[in-house]
Amino acid sequence: MSHHQQLLTALDALDRAFASEEPFPVGGCTYCYGEEGLAELSRPLHLIPDDMVSAAAGEVPSHWDDFPRLYRRLVPRIIRPLVAGQFHVSEELIATRLGEAGWSTWDAPLADALRNVWTAWWQATLHTHPSPVSIRDTLGLITVATDSLRPWLDIWTATRTPAADAHLADLMVDVLFEYEITDLSLGFHSEYHATAELVEWLLTDVRDRVTDPRLDDSDFIHHLQQLISAPADVSTDAIHKDSLSSWGWCRLVGE
Repeated sequence: MSHHQQLLTALDALDRAFASEEPFPVGGCTYCYGEEGLAELSRPLHLIPDDMVSAAAGEVPSHWDDFPRLYRRLVPRIIRPLVAGQFHVSEELIATRLGEAGWSTWDAPLADALRNVWTAWWQATLHTHPSPVSIRDTLGLITVATDSLRPWLDIWTATRTPAADAHLADLMVDVLFEYEITDLSLGFHSEYHATAELVEWLLTDVRDRVTDPRLDDSDFIHHLQQLISAPADVSTDAIHKDSLSSWGWCRLVGE
């Protein structure tokens, strides 16, 4: 079975698992949507308009009387188009909202179905280039949603395909732009600070697969090594200020 087919199978299993979530009278603030909007969200899942699903998917939890229950109902309508690059809400925001809905604490069949989608989606992404969703956005979502980065990087390390290497090059272009990697956070609210884990992975596990000349700069590499070796209670800003005297802040901002 291809990785794309495995993803489709995981999405079908997600639909079946969440079919147990029955319609209910949705309550909440009527300022944005009015009673008509709440009535639409109270319909059977397949009858809720696409634009209402998108609007509700990004809305703040305080807008709803029972946000976790509403989000559980909407998950199949959110996740399937999202992994196909056809959902008009940012991946970072969806990851944040899933966390606020407490998805990992839902009943086991629901949470496990989502975990299976994360894994299948990641594998499909690493075997397809270009992918429907950018590698940065895909990695950001599954990292913030699972509150874990290293397991996804380990899968990437073990996936030695042209597509995986092309994604790696794309990620380097992204995170090395203006040296964002030196203070990289993922998530809509920057919930997950990724610098230390990502830098360690780049300098050890996949260094031989990265050809960006910026990683040949000895001063920059020294700075990155300081970032990953610093105690957890030392801020990134402090390391920047203390260690860049020879390298220079001007190189961080491209001046």
